[in-house]
Amino acid sequence: MSGTEPWSRGRLLTALARAAIARRFGLTAAALPHPDWLDASGAAFVTLTLNGALRGCIGSLQAHRGLAADIEANAQAAAFADPRFPPLGRDELDQVRVEVSILSPPEPFPVRDEADACARLRPGVDGLILGHGDHRATFLPQVWEVLPAPRDFLAQLKRKAGLPADFWAPDLRLMRYTVEKHAEGEGE
Repeated sequence: MSGTEPWSRGRLLTALARAAIARRFGLTAAALPHPDWLDASGAAFVTLTLNGALRGCIGSLQAHRGLAADIEANAQAAAFADPRFPPLGRDELDQVRVEVSILSPPEPFPVRDEADACARLRPGVDGLILGHGDHRATFLPQVWEVLPAPRDFLAQLKRKAGLPADFWAPDLRLMRYTVEKHAEGEGE
């Protein structure tokens, strides 16, 4: 705890991500609590938005280090190493909004065909990993907010993976997961 101020799980996770980014600018933040659960293995994505537009998003699909370490590394990667954007500028730090998504372990999502996948996907709930050969991409469940139709969600995910939007093959691999999402300013 910082003084008498209570720390919710979500507020702590987003503060941890923001502090990791601030450190790269040479800024120091107040010490944050470090409960034991932050050392447990976890997979997280950190999403940055600026004026409502995506500014960076990097994460881990599989847990391979402690949750705190994963959030810190992915926060810095989202801010400074997302190939879609230039590195975050110091002048943007106070304006950027931080969101942390903790992923459940991905589970195989076997389907007969694209129609079966569309019928069984849970809009707003499922994150999806798509793979075919060397092509791979994921969409967090938050993407359903801008692509609410399963067919569009799948088509854009295939395009993100470098495949045609209408591509389908029997050996296409799908895995789904859910997230525990925490964003600055949302019920912290």
